[in-house]
Amino acid sequence: MYTARNPLRPAATKKLRRWRTTAVSISLAGMAAMTLSAHAEIKGMLETIHKHKFLSSTVAPNGDLNPYAVVVAPVSAGQIEQGDVLVDNFNSIANLQGTGTTIMRYRPSTKEMKLFAQLPQKLKDCPGGVGLSTAMTMLKSGWIIVGSTPSTDGTTATKGDGCLLVLDADGKHVATWAGPTINGPWGNMAVVDKGDHATLFISMAGFGLQGPNVIDPDTKFPVKQYKATVLRLEISTPAGKPPVLESQTEIGSGFAQRADKDNFLFGPTGLFLGTDDTLYVTDGLDNEITAIADASTRTDSAGKGRLITKEGLLAWPLAMLVTPQGHLVVANGKNGQAVEVDPQSGKQIYAHWLNTDQAQSPPGNGNLFGVALAPDGKSFYYVEDDINSLRVATP
Repeated sequence: MYTARNPLRPAATKKLRRWRTTAVSISLAGMAAMTLSAHAEIKGMLETIHKHKFLSSTVAPNGDLNPYAVVVAPVSAGQIEQGDVLVDNFNSIANLQGTGTTIMRYRPSTKEMKLFAQLPQKLKDCPGGVGLSTAMTMLKSGWIIVGSTPSTDGTTATKGDGCLLVLDADGKHVATWAGPTINGPWGNMAVVDKGDHATLFISMAGFGLQGPNVIDPDTKFPVKQYKATVLRLEISTPAGKPPVLESQTEIGSGFAQRADKDNFLFGPTGLFLGTDDTLYVTDGLDNEITAIADASTRTDSAGKGRLITKEGLLAWPLAMLVTPQGHLVVANGKNGQAVEVDPQSGKQIYAHWLNTDQAQSPPGNGNLFGVALAPDGKSFYYVEDDINSLRVATP
């Protein structure tokens, strides 16, 4: 729920001559302060964000809800125009997690939200069926790849291994990728896209995951495991044909995961590949961001990699974007804030409230998930799960 600011009180209209000089001095001082403030160095992107605009409901015509992934289309193809925003839904109309089958498409130029794709609940080649997760991207060749982390009862007690689904630019399902390295594709993808071939980095949070009723006697929470991985996929895209999965390499392992009744599961969610071939990963359960070196070339697992930052302003960091100046912006799962981090120094620069819904404690708890940088490089899109909406944060 968005809480509007209280209106400003109208300025006093009474004018007294004896206050004129003082008023002018105060005004000049204020102008000087504003000038100094305007020229002060901006430390990051979140400091420039001042507006939050509701764009559209993300509820699908079939009632699917709980928006997860947010992807901005890099090209125009089929039903998609460059700059369109794709959002998938993780829940069905029954509000069961891991049962959402729809992708919605928002067009900024017309402010229209419409159904882009609806997949069948059950697919024989996808273990467990369909429950669309935050793992989604659109390639320059026009193909959409989206992860499924499915359930039948809304909990991990009935979780299937899932798969990766390939769709064309008209929303038609054309291929399914599954196998022993793919289990619970969860986090937003990092992508290196060369057109005729691409490299995808995806977190997997389903290996050996137990149901939410399997409780650790010491913590009184569901059992925490260190089995989540980061998988690198090499794909080729023959002209006029769907992408082909050429190879798979586990480059990260030992990330925290556990089942949760309210959040389905916790696992590594945000991924971004830096220009120096370092892959940054958010580990929400351990409340940290780590870095895997030589991500596109390494042939082995780096484990969790090198610690970048931990705790502080982070509160279950989830999906992640990168700003034009190279900072990481992550959405918190435990409150309604986004946090900006300098990955070079590990410094947490700024926290900014995106969702202040007082119905949750802390405010906005569980309401944020997917984020994506807008084409202008100054704004970003995000979803609010509490009201099933797509919003944009702007200067």
